[in-house]
This record gives sequence, structure tokens and C-alpha cells, in this order.
Amino acid sequence: MASSSSSNFPCAACKFLRRKCMSDCTFAPYFPPEEPQKFYNVHKIFGASNVSKLMNEVAPHQRQDAVNSLAYEAEARLKDPVYGCVGAISVLQGQVMRLQRELDAIRADLIRYAAACTEMPPTTVGRTRFDHSAGNFYCPNPLWNEPYGGNGGADGGSL
Repeated sequence: MASSSSSNFPCAACKFLRRKCMSDCTFAPYFPPEEPQKFYNVHKIFGASNVSKLMNEVAPHQRQDAVNSLAYEAEARLKDPVYGCVGAISVLQGQVMRLQRELDAIRADLIRYAAACTEMPPTTVGRTRFDHSAGNFYCPNPLWNEPYGGNGGADGGSL
């Protein structure tokens, strides 16, 4: 990331705090002037002093990840002051649980259909023979194997 002193613009943090952005500014690599809202959110939730202390305690190669985490948490906290990102995590966990139950139900249906398929004798539909055990054709409801809904086309309907 480019230093804010080389671009002659103060970083978002220094601009917000109304101070001169020095070449060794702690915030400059992580809060570029193009992203003022990022620093505003982090400052509002955590405070500039706390962020500065945290960044000095984190290894330099991990600072970008730490700042991104702080920015995400700050934005989530502003959207949902009570739960913050924990609320979003809870919603996502609920979706995962619902999808897992749905997947389990579909797997159970597949097992039932596979078991019914092995028990069904070959069926003749019109002039075509479908062998269920060979996997050529399968309908879980025996009436579906009959043309025109199981009544032989007596209703006069068409395909």
C-alpha cells in the first residue's frame, strides 16, 4: 500500500482526526484517503487510541487482517448495536442448520425411493418396457407408470 505522504493526501484517519499525516503514520497503510467511512466506523466503535494500541501489538504481517476485522465488526455493530457480527453469524448458522435438515430429508427420500425401486417389477407403458431394477426408468408412484395418469387415457386428455 502506498504511503499517504507520497500522494500528498492525508490518510482517512489523519483527515478525520484533523492532524498532519506523517510518513510513519500508523494508520496510513490501512486507512487510505479513498475509504474515509472505514476509519469513521472503526473510530466510532473502538476509538483511534485503542486501534493504534492494537495495531502496535499485532505483528506487521497481520495488521491488514486485524484492521479488516475491526472494520467488519464496526460496520456490523453500527448496523446492529446489540449483537453486531454475532447476530449475522447466528443468522448464517440458522441457515446452515435449515439447509442441513433439508439435505437430510432429501437423502432420506432418496433412500426410500431407491428401496422402492428395487421392489418394483418391470412395467410396460404403451409399447415401451421400462426395467426399474436396471435404472432405465423410475417413478415412486406406480400410477405414474401408466399413460395419462393411470387411467389409460380414458379421460381423453393428451400429453
